[in-house]
Amino acid sequence: MHPSREFHKSSRSANEAACVEVSEGAETLIRDTQNRTAGHLGFPNGEWRAVLRVLRRAS
Repeated sequence: MHPSREFHKSSRSANEAACVEVSEGAETLIRDTQNRTAGHLGFPNGEWRAVLRVLRRAS
């Protein structure tokens, strides 16, 4: 885990019980809000931007 990193929920997260948290930095980290102790997924920034582009096109 990255205890010094700050995570935040998306402003588009309408359901407080079913969302993820993100921490931006040299690597973007993603974790489950309901199970924070399970760890996180990490993505290099370029890959994370690609994920966001795909999601924006799909919405």
